[in-house]
Amino acid sequence: MRPARQRRAELTLLLAALGITVAALSTASLALTEGIDPSVTTYLMALGIGALGIHALLRFVAPYADPVLLPVATALSGLGITMIWVLQMSRSTDPGHGEADRQLLWTLAGMVLCASSVLFVRNPRRLTLYTYLLALAALLLLLLPLSPLGHEVLGARRWIMIGPFTMQPSEFAKVLLVVFLASYLGRRRDVLALVTHTLRIGGVKVFSVPRARDLAPMGVGWGMAILLLVGTKDLGTSLLLFGTFLAVLYAATARKSWVLIGLVAFSAGAYVAYLLFGHVQNRVRTWLNAFDEEVYNAPGGSFQVVEGMIALAYGGLLGTGFHDGHAQEIFAADSDLILVSVGEKLGVTGLLAVLVLLFLIAQRAFRIALGSRDVFLKLTALGYGFLIAFDVFIVLGGATLIIPLTGMTTPFLSAGGSALMANWLIVGLLLTISESARRPKESFSAGLAPGDPVTEVIDPRSLPKGIPGER
Repeated sequence: MRPARQRRAELTLLLAALGITVAALSTASLALTEGIDPSVTTYLMALGIGALGIHALLRFVAPYADPVLLPVATALSGLGITMIWVLQMSRSTDPGHGEADRQLLWTLAGMVLCASSVLFVRNPRRLTLYTYLLALAALLLLLLPLSPLGHEVLGARRWIMIGPFTMQPSEFAKVLLVVFLASYLGRRRDVLALVTHTLRIGGVKVFSVPRARDLAPMGVGWGMAILLLVGTKDLGTSLLLFGTFLAVLYAATARKSWVLIGLVAFSAGAYVAYLLFGHVQNRVRTWLNAFDEEVYNAPGGSFQVVEGMIALAYGGLLGTGFHDGHAQEIFAADSDLILVSVGEKLGVTGLLAVLVLLFLIAQRAFRIALGSRDVFLKLTALGYGFLIAFDVFIVLGGATLIIPLTGMTTPFLSAGGSALMANWLIVGLLLTISESARRPKESFSAGLAPGDPVTEVIDPRSLPKGIPGER
């Protein structure tokens, strides 16, 4: 059966997403200015033109692409602009909407990247031709903050500064690393899954471990994670990348031993970093003793996270509304703690709705992976799904003291250009992968790289009705 294109369904969902943005921005403007601020109209028009432009491109270039990803990403971006505008306009000192204006520009830039990936990565399988080039580019991006271009903020060296602009290279590195991991592990999955040594105690099999030479990818992944943790003081990105690495490795091999080895190795490296480096000790101390007066009042202490938890509790079930609350006075309320701001203004109800939208992107990525015929595309979509899900867990876990606060940004919501553009790029790659996964079989082979085997898909209708002589 020929798959449905579902572009009409996408348009309906997209109009609903834009309607949510219209309602959110209009309500916020009426609450804070008692009218419709001119900037609100600009945001709505620009966001609508960008989203509908991508939709029109998909109709011609990728008609079989997933119909849910674009509307959900648009709704989240609209809610992010709304929250940033509210937080900036309701500050007690120097109110304005300059940050929301920049967020709109970064959103439009991200939409351009999304459209470009759909337009130019028509055959995503061909990315396997550049496996090691992508790995090298990702490594260079991770090392850039350690170069003279590096820019340190509040003890973390995650950014580079070029003129008046700053950029976080690790946000784009993670996009490339998922492609590299999917390509490498897709080729090596049989060796990594089957060739092992068995540990026995008293003749009883207790554990299977890989050969020493097959541990190379684990060592590389561990080394990059520890490099980030130690060199750039970026615990969040280190945890995110290594967690995604383990998830893709397990998906490729289905061996729990790899996950256990990875967790033990990362824990050992993190413990050594804790013993050697003061900034790691400070993060752990702030996490474990957040409500101690001495830790609360110390420079770089737990003031931010404790105030965030109070604001989250103050929001209650239905929230304070856009005109009330104190989240806007908390440091990084529009970036690191954007989910706390959502929880205070919109309550647990609004926060859960936003989390559903975030995890819906991860769910669509997993669905795309299940529908992909090619192992590389399957692992790439899985990797991006895990990346989004882990990112949300790290942000929300840090804000609620489940894990140390890491300063990570929430996909599509938090203020900042690098993360927003990288997430829109991920949406574009997922769209083109879903197009390849759902494309009718007669045109699927066009997406293969030269020399790749073509797996024939047999139509059950062409098979014999039964075995001769069988009744």
